[in-house]
Amino acid sequence: HFDQVRYEGIEHIQPDDLEYARELGLGLKLIGTAERIDGGLSVRVHPAFLYPRHPLASINGPFNAVTVESEEITEVTMSGPGAGGPQTASAVLGDVISAMIPPASTPATSERLEIVQDVISAFYLHLEVADEPGVLATVAQVLARHDVSVKSVVQKGLHDQARLVMVVHPVLESKFAGAMAEIAELDVMRARPRSIRVLEEEFG
Repeated sequence: HFDQVRYEGIEHIQPDDLEYARELGLGLKLIGTAERIDGGLSVRVHPAFLYPRHPLASINGPFNAVTVESEEITEVTMSGPGAGGPQTASAVLGDVISAMIPPASTPATSERLEIVQDVISAFYLHLEVADEPGVLATVAQVLARHDVSVKSVVQKGLHDQARLVMVVHPVLESKFAGAMAEIAELDVMRARPRSIRVLEEEFG
């Protein structure tokens, strides 16, 4: 059902997130994902940073794309224009026709997929902290307690405070959320930490 789809917009993303992401070799996209996990189904919509070799990384402007992944085919990506006069008119006409035609009854099915909420993801993490010795080590200790390992870090001084930007390796979202909650309570924090998911997959 639609109300079981987790969704998140781009309102919390700041311009400096995009700047640091470029330093880390990442680009931002809004992603919708449907994924079978251990016999269940995870469906979610959220912004995510992608590495350049991900098939969706090169999709820009009015183009939309769909990537299908499986063990048998690895990945197949289809893209095409998703904005503009003809495309918008076609979408509106389709909505009008759908509104005029009664919906078909949903066929009965014996398969009931469990909705999986806690999925594995890599993350971009942005921290505004006091510029004092040991801060990075303190943050690293919190992450380690929640089984979160760091892939890359950018650190910059800003007068009496510093900015730590890092990408962490894939981890269960619940573990990362626990680390974020603990980091937010540290005395060295100067603002709420913020995070954005990162898609690790890269294809040749």
